Amino acid sequence: MKISEVFLRYNNSMNLDQFIENIADLFEETDSDTIQATTRFKELKEWSSLIALSVIAMVDEEYDIEFRGDDIRNSNTVEDLYNAVVTRIEEEELE
Repeated sequence: MKISEVFLRYNNSMNLDQFIENIADLFEETDSDTIQATTRFKELKEWSSLIALSVIAMVDEEYDIEFRGDDIRNSNTVEDLYNAVVTRIEEEELE
């Protein structure tokens, strides 16, 4: 089964656009229109360890999965974060 199929089955309302919106909501000073799938989020002026913790909390709350600092460290773009969430969901589905 493809990762995207698992992800869609887990939460029909979840998609990359919604994920980008959720990430953009974590940034108070950054214009949400500047945050796209290809945005290198760690290069944003506002990026900090506090926002990293907010990402972890948002993923836990919105998608009910454990997201780790390693997932953030191994991601460069917002789409990388999204794909990491999809992977975590797939791992939980297989358990």
